[in-house]
Amino acid sequence: MRCLAILLLSATLARAEEDVAGRFDYYLLSLSWAPSWCAAGEATGEASGEASQSASRQSPHCAPGGGAGWVLHGLWPQYERGWPSHCRSTEADPSRRQIARLARLTGSSRAAWHQWKKHGRCSGLSAGDYVAAAGRANAAVSRPVAFGRLTAPVRLPAGVVEEAFLQANPGLLPDMLTVTCKAGRIQEVRICLTKELKPRLCAPDTVEDCDLRDALMPPPR
Repeated sequence: MRCLAILLLSATLARAEEDVAGRFDYYLLSLSWAPSWCAAGEATGEASGEASQSASRQSPHCAPGGGAGWVLHGLWPQYERGWPSHCRSTEADPSRRQIARLARLTGSSRAAWHQWKKHGRCSGLSAGDYVAAAGRANAAVSRPVAFGRLTAPVRLPAGVVEEAFLQANPGLLPDMLTVTCKAGRIQEVRICLTKELKPRLCAPDTVEDCDLRDALMPPPR
């Protein structure tokens, strides 16, 4: 038992030593398919009996008639294997104005603050520079127009989503992005970027795609 405790403590200390603000290898830009995120949040809320507490219910991306499609989840510092999180940083936390600016992309102030705490601090950037970087990275990715025109749920291979992003963004190669699924739905497209926000090949632990042949893709609301 004592040996196990020592091993766990050693692993914790090693991780704490590793997760230093500004010390990472590349960024992962994560774009969520908002209709899937909203539907998953509502299902979770209903199952727990706390639908009003669901984060998705608080996001304008989930409001009927909003038409949100691919929206920013976050800009995440990554290692070539694994990722840092909740780093200590000497940089000041974002101002209300900066959080509001990021919230316009992520959907809510709560989501924006979470992204800063978990990922932004690890970038080593000031809050203002991190918010600006997230905005530039998000704006640089062209969204395939076909998905925004959906009027009913469809089932499709996840590879179709990847191919659509590759066609819409000629500078991307297949191993520079990955498509994820959750609960049988298309969840996210994640694109690997250098520290200068240029496309790069993903590390092996990031590039594994969803292999569903019939992933559900709900339409924008």
